[in-house]
Amino acid sequence: MVDPEILVVDDDEDHRDLIALALEPCCAPGTVATACSSRDALDWLLGTGPHAGRDTSRQPKLVILDLNLDLGSGLDLLRALRADQRTAGLPVVIHSSSSEERDVAEAYASGANGYLRKPGGFERLCASMRDLHARWVLRADEPPPR
Repeated sequence: MVDPEILVVDDDEDHRDLIALALEPCCAPGTVATACSSRDALDWLLGTGPHAGRDTSRQPKLVILDLNLDLGSGLDLLRALRADQRTAGLPVVIHSSSSEERDVAEAYASGANGYLRKPGGFERLCASMRDLHARWVLRADEPPPR
């Protein structure tokens, strides 16, 4: 079984699928996992609920997190990840349609490693996912910038 390198958290199924599709050229098969809510992501990362028993010592190299989720905000999930020692150092990049300064500032204040505005068009999405993969997955042996 291959360990996921990237966890995509987005409540919009189309967005999750597009991001996973955009990551396909740079990721090995089976290395992109998805979660549809903050609860689903937290259960997966912490090995609770339906993911009880998952080896939590094997975490993804990157979480791509939507800011606005139906069941709890992305920032609430980010704060929960930073509060747990198993996920405190996990690189998290917010991927949002919001360019509001307060959203960007709050994301960084909550512990985000990066903030990426959702680009228009699939080609731009592919380019931004390639960049994220190169920066956070391929260079995962380097300490993450803060």
